[in-house]
Amino acid sequence: MILATILLMLSVPQTGDATKPVTEPPAPVSADSPKADLASEQLPSVPTPKVEANVTEARDLATISSKPSAPPLEVVKPAYTRPRETPAQRKIWYALAATSHGAAAFDAWSTRRAVSRGYSEANPFLAPFANSSAIYAATQVSPIVMDYLGKRMMVSQNRWIRRMWWLPQAAGSGFSIFAGVHNVGVVH
Repeated sequence: MILATILLMLSVPQTGDATKPVTEPPAPVSADSPKADLASEQLPSVPTPKVEANVTEARDLATISSKPSAPPLEVVKPAYTRPRETPAQRKIWYALAATSHGAAAFDAWSTRRAVSRGYSEANPFLAPFANSSAIYAATQVSPIVMDYLGKRMMVSQNRWIRRMWWLPQAAGSGFSIFAGVHNVGVVH
């Protein structure tokens, strides 16, 4: 916020920095001075018009030029277009996101249940959270990363990667469901 304030203050010109108008007119240069002769010799002369313009002709030209005589412009296709997601892909992505987050919650629930019965968490990243309710939030990190990765793959420039965009979310869901089913099987 401080940086934004500084940038805003520096981008606005201050009134003390504004240029002041000249109050004195410039000194006239006489045509008799030798400098004036050199300047007029170096500048090219203005060509004379071949046809004198008439005021009525100018009005007629203005009315003619105001009428659209040129054909309409054609739409030009851009040289490069970035791939975009389709509505069907978006719906599948949301379904996979819901599935992966639900599977991660199921894994957290089954892990918490197994740990309360005396088993230990084998994942070293989740072991510190296994004895508390924070495991529910900790297990949601992986689905978030897989959702982001799937979304980026969906709009990738590489065709092969675009076709495999669903794989990270599906794999994450599969691993979470497998871990949850394993934990439930261990407890029973």
